Amino acid sequence: MLPDQGHLQRSTLSDSYDVPCPRAADFPFDTSPVGLSPAVDIFSSGANVALNRWPSIECHRVDAGLAVWTVPSWKPGWSKVHTVGLAFPEAIEFLPPEEEKSDDQSESVRPKKEKPEGDADAEKTRPKKTRLKPPSDALSLEDRLFYILQPPLETMLAGQELIMPFEPFPHQYEGIGWLFSQEAALLADEMGLGKTMQMITAVRLLLRGGQVRRILLVCPKPLIPNWQREFRAWAEELPVVTVEGDTARRNLIWKMPGVPILMTNYEVMVRDMEAMPEEERPKFDLVVLDEAQRIKNRDSKTAVVTRDLKRKRSWCLTGTPIENRPEELVSLFEFLKVVNARATPDLRQLSKLADQYILRRTKDIAMKDMPPRLDRDAYLELSPAQKYAYTVAEKEGVVQLNDMGDQVTVQHVFELVLRLKQITNFDPLTNESSKLDRLVADMEEIAASGGKAILFSQWTKVLDWLAVRLQQFNPLIYHGGVPNKKREPILAKFKEDPSKHIILMSYGDRKSVV
Repeated sequence: MLPDQGHLQRSTLSDSYDVPCPRAADFPFDTSPVGLSPAVDIFSSGANVALNRWPSIECHRVDAGLAVWTVPSWKPGWSKVHTVGLAFPEAIEFLPPEEEKSDDQSESVRPKKEKPEGDADAEKTRPKKTRLKPPSDALSLEDRLFYILQPPLETMLAGQELIMPFEPFPHQYEGIGWLFSQEAALLADEMGLGKTMQMITAVRLLLRGGQVRRILLVCPKPLIPNWQREFRAWAEELPVVTVEGDTARRNLIWKMPGVPILMTNYEVMVRDMEAMPEEERPKFDLVVLDEAQRIKNRDSKTAVVTRDLKRKRSWCLTGTPIENRPEELVSLFEFLKVVNARATPDLRQLSKLADQYILRRTKDIAMKDMPPRLDRDAYLELSPAQKYAYTVAEKEGVVQLNDMGDQVTVQHVFELVLRLKQITNFDPLTNESSKLDRLVADMEEIAASGGKAILFSQWTKVLDWLAVRLQQFNPLIYHGGVPNKKREPILAKFKEDPSKHIILMSYGDRKSVV
């Protein structure tokens, strides 16, 4: 017989465990109540009176065979992450099959074929293939496999889908692969090593692989024609739209869908972004800053607006050495989003970040891969004032030639051509000059790199005009009007004085430098 529900709740066994006591209904046994009153008759003689007394009850503990209902203690634990390690060789080498030995166990000794010396030298000088390396912050196996399983860059660019006008140099292959795998990158190659070409080719690969869809390129205004020409040469299939014109036209271009590459200058970008509401500003997959030293002052308006651009990837291009300028380097790193806003990293932290996010090669390193000299023509658009002056001078000159009739000579035509050429140098009324703007932009990089430049002109008056406007580079003038006594000291000062970054010479004296 089992005790009733009340006894179960008051049992000492249940009190010893701080758990709810099981009820009788929880057991799988059939139970029925039994009355304790004896069914006997008590006679008047007193017989059976003892049956009215409560019997003495002895309780014995009986194990019912049921497990005690307890709550187990919980211990937190992390399941082991299953990892897989894979090694991908650069190429699979197939071993030649072993030759079967004859029954008499005799082996024929064959002399090894010696490779000609020319073939051996060709193998040594054969350039190594450039493979894409996954970025250091790529943690997932899928992201790392995306880069590891890509073919060498030489193979990708040699196909018919990506036509290259020239074969890139080895250091350029390295830069293309490095940019392709970086979300934050600062390409700081020395001037003349092809930063523009490396960036354009990396953008081609990103667009072709579906990694980016909308790109913004910001550069100084004088360099926009140069970028347009380079895009036509290295990526003619990519549509590039320049943000220019009046305010309404520029706003339409900013919001125009389906344009993969937008190009603008720093002044237009700052003016338009400040005029746009925050929620209407465009978003980009990649923002590229050319001449990124423009944002070296982190408190300037240009730097603040540039950092606020909505983007996923950030690239910078500069040819100036920035290793010895910590404050400028921090501003660039802040745009690249590798340091927090208003952060002040020390030199040790800057050095570590530079090793990861900066790629800089100088001419002495890449000189073995490049020809001794490269000549390239630069095409510039005239400024609005120059265009107007040129058009007026051309029309007036043609009218004068027509009025002269039969008296026109070749000398008169040459005079008109020389006048037009002078206007292409600068407008005589407003002094506007697209050539001067481009020259200043190039000289900033040359001077910052410790280099020197020689400028030739047909007119000495143009050299004097330029000398006044290039004072920040400490120009020297060398032409026929300079006395003979001062000529040699001028050349010596240009060669020895590191602060003299440019010398202005006329065509007739160009042999003196050599």
